[in-house]
Amino acid sequence: MQDFRNFDPQRLERLEARFKGTRSQPPIVIDDDSSQSAGSHSPQTEDSDIQALRAATTGTPERKERRRKRKLPENHDQNSGGGHGHNAKKISEYFKTTGNSPGRAPNPVLLPRSPSTSQPPYPQSPSGSTNHMDLSTISYPPPHMPRKETATCATQTLMTMEDINSLEGKVTSGIRESQTALQSLKQTHTEAQRQLEMLQKQMAKSMNMTKKLLIEKSDIDMKEARRKSMENRLRLGQFTTKRQGAQFVETWQDGYAFTDLIKQQERLSKEKEEIEHQRKLLTKKKPPTTPQAATAKASKAAKAATMANGPEDVFAKPAVEPAMTPLEYYERDEIFKLRLASLRKEEADLQAELEKLERERNVHIRELKRIHNEDQSRFNQHQTLNNQYLLLGLLGKGGFSEVHRGFDLKEQRYVACKIHQLNKEWKEDKKANYIKHALREYEIHKSLDHQRVVKLYDVFEIDSNSFCTVLEYCPGNDLDFYLKQHKIISEREARSIMMQTVSALKYLNERKPPVIHYDLKPGNILLSSGNVSGEIKITDFGLSKIMDDDHFNSQEGGMDLTSQGAGTYWYLPPECFQVGQEPPKISSKVDVWSVGVIFYQCLYGKKPFGHNLSQASILEQKTILKATQVQFPTKPVVSPEAKDFIRQCLVYQKEDRVDVLTLAKQPYLLPGRKNPADKNNTATANSVSSSSVAVSSSSTSTPEAAS
Repeated sequence: MQDFRNFDPQRLERLEARFKGTRSQPPIVIDDDSSQSAGSHSPQTEDSDIQALRAATTGTPERKERRRKRKLPENHDQNSGGGHGHNAKKISEYFKTTGNSPGRAPNPVLLPRSPSTSQPPYPQSPSGSTNHMDLSTISYPPPHMPRKETATCATQTLMTMEDINSLEGKVTSGIRESQTALQSLKQTHTEAQRQLEMLQKQMAKSMNMTKKLLIEKSDIDMKEARRKSMENRLRLGQFTTKRQGAQFVETWQDGYAFTDLIKQQERLSKEKEEIEHQRKLLTKKKPPTTPQAATAKASKAAKAATMANGPEDVFAKPAVEPAMTPLEYYERDEIFKLRLASLRKEEADLQAELEKLERERNVHIRELKRIHNEDQSRFNQHQTLNNQYLLLGLLGKGGFSEVHRGFDLKEQRYVACKIHQLNKEWKEDKKANYIKHALREYEIHKSLDHQRVVKLYDVFEIDSNSFCTVLEYCPGNDLDFYLKQHKIISEREARSIMMQTVSALKYLNERKPPVIHYDLKPGNILLSSGNVSGEIKITDFGLSKIMDDDHFNSQEGGMDLTSQGAGTYWYLPPECFQVGQEPPKISSKVDVWSVGVIFYQCLYGKKPFGHNLSQASILEQKTILKATQVQFPTKPVVSPEAKDFIRQCLVYQKEDRVDVLTLAKQPYLLPGRKNPADKNNTATANSVSSSSVAVSSSSTSTPEAAS
């Protein structure tokens, strides 16, 4: 350890600075005594290298000369300080820095000394050596706290004051530009905020004006509809209340248009009967075609005249008319034929006029019921629902719901608002069941997104007993109304409707989980353009079934039918009417059967099973359960491919019936085939429709079925 005394003083200073770090503390005075060994300190003292360094610095001749004598504490041994001088210079004075030099840590980190420590950290040698190191001013961090050391580094710069001033100018200029840009942005933001508020006010004004104009137009349309309805009451008919026993019932009374047509038909019938009678009389006067027959007939007539006008006759009898010549007979017979042909033509015109009046009457009855329901509705004052949907008028009413035509003020589009109303007299369990049913329909419908399916836009609550679902609006009527108006449609148009319907059903069965519509019928097929030559959309998923893994089992034949008895019986397959200990199993083949029935009705103008029966009669007579085979009329003419397609849909056993995905692959629906012979359909459409309507007063007195 004594070798440190031979080190260069500057090197020793750097070593000491390295070991001391950046702490600012009083200099360490080490008493140098040649009789004391460097290893006499206890191993619990500070590090041996530091001790050797301190011993070396105190033993340096240069320091001994400049060392000033330091007063020792009173509790130290007076005989042990002989080696210290009053002129000893502290080692820390060698490292005093000026303001311009890169000094070492101008702000040293000082660790506070524990006040409870009264003894120096390095105990004195038990041998009582005079070698003494004054370490009373040294404090060390506790062992559990890490020692923090800081250092500074000085770098040489070549910047001049001009450069510094230039940089300061640039910074100042940048700050000014930033402040200017910030002020400009604030002004722009304020202007944009002002314009936004102005646009919002203008939008509010525009929305109010739009509402006002829509309400005015709706009021005009409602007044016009009521005026036209009142005019048609006299022309087409109206409902009248009559007393039957102790009750009052509503019966239909035809207007003067039907009365005039019936009178004209009766007149034509009488004229036809008269002409037929005259033709029979003319046939008796038919002249013979050969001379022998003419001679025999003349002699017979003379004999009869002689016997009739004999001498014994009291009364004179008219003479027998002379026989008609063949030319006279031909003339009279031709006149009768022409009159009959004219009467038949006039009768056909009257029949066409009657069919037209019946179609108008159907629309009139439907409008009468709509107006009555609209007057009774509590949403007939153009309310705005959910601050977005303006109600313009009632479209129709069902059992527990109303459908209103509305306008979306935010999206600027027409919508159909279906308002579900709960009966206040219902019990809570029935209300909960209805709400559950409606929410299930909403959950199914909101997940569907297809061009052939009516879109569901929104659902919201109106009050505690009613809520509303917002649907896509289709301006046209449904297929059921079109069929009532036109009886039948051509095969080409019917095929187009079936292609679109099967496309929608295919989408329902390809999604996960698949969906069974279960209530597919002409009333749930909407015509977007109002005619059968445009697009169609299917709607009403109130009875739909979800074929999830929990309920559907393909090995058992499908899922349980939990709503047996619901639906429209004419369009349901036989398996839906089976009664047993367990509920029947259904699958997508239910919709396949419905497609076949709808296609048959479009082509032939009637339902294949139970056409003139009510739903109660179908259920009592088990009509659908007996529908083992479909029969096709001779007219109108339908292609064999269409008949085969209907047969595949109306297979009695569901195991043998195709499903929706297989039906979509049928060649009849695929592109590339020739279109059906529309000429035959068009030629026979009028004849079938005219022969299908019976002209009688009894048929016109019960038009309720047409509604």
